[in-house]
Amino acid sequence: MKTLLTFITLLTGFTTLNAQDTQNLATIGQIIRHDPTLDSLIAPDTKIEVCAGGFTWCEGPAWHPEGFLVFSEIPSNTALRWAPGKGISTYLHPSGYTGLKGYGKESGSNGLLFTKEGHLISCEHGDRRLSLLIPGSGKRTLADHYQGNRFNSPNDLTRAKDGTLYFTDPPYGLPKGAQDPSRELDFCGVYRLDPDGTVTLLTKEFTRPNGITLSPDETHLYVAQSDSKAPIIKRFHIEDDKTLTHGEIFYDTSKTAGKLKGLPDGLKCDQHGNLFATAPGGVLVLDPNGKLLGEIQTGEAVSNVAFGGKDGSELYLTSDMYLCRVKTLTAGK
Repeated sequence: MKTLLTFITLLTGFTTLNAQDTQNLATIGQIIRHDPTLDSLIAPDTKIEVCAGGFTWCEGPAWHPEGFLVFSEIPSNTALRWAPGKGISTYLHPSGYTGLKGYGKESGSNGLLFTKEGHLISCEHGDRRLSLLIPGSGKRTLADHYQGNRFNSPNDLTRAKDGTLYFTDPPYGLPKGAQDPSRELDFCGVYRLDPDGTVTLLTKEFTRPNGITLSPDETHLYVAQSDSKAPIIKRFHIEDDKTLTHGEIFYDTSKTAGKLKGLPDGLKCDQHGNLFATAPGGVLVLDPNGKLLGEIQTGEAVSNVAFGGKDGSELYLTSDMYLCRVKTLTAGK
């Protein structure tokens, strides 16, 4: 399938598969079951569907309240839209870099999320900021520095019910990565952005913080680390003052890192607190205690996931050159 998609892309650019028939999509990969509990989350006959393909490296899927998905195609500095029955179109370009000159290989937006009003909040690699896009009124910067120093390249984010944002800041979007001469912070932070605009450094213990999400009750914060030397997911308790305590390794992927494609990256919780976490081999499904229930393996590196669909039960995966979908029996938080 990958060869076919590559050929089509050379002719037409971004492609969609059976875009008008979203009930009979092509499928790839496999779902591996480690525990019977997975059957209550993903039905035994469920397939991994390919919604679209032909991308270079896609990331940051987010479901819009009006019923479509938007995700980042980082190298092309574009945010793309996929709508059921309609397929792929451009949602926003440029998505993450608005400078006059080129800016490396990963200049576009990365993590995205929509507010209930349909406003887009983006992690922008090239412009090194968190931005807010309100339809009809353009973008504004939410945060672009900590203590006077510019962020490295905000990567992923999650939003609490009160509007507080938590986000990660590794160096992946800088033209020369961690060694880039324009880098102003000598650490990779996990931050909190309060509704009043205050930026607080929560921890700088991670070498490469990446995916981030809240538990359904917002008492815990999960952070994935995309470091091949320490490919872990950590969980922290969120105190009443929104500081982090009791950090612990929730899941360690060291046994498969380097053997399977991918590293810990994006993650999301469902309404019951189960964690759907990208990792070597695909997406791990972990219960609230960190027990491995199953794996969603596309055969490619999976960068991130998002729940969407009419009832929030469809899990969307950005998997290397593919946008995939898995229909579940649960729903996002």
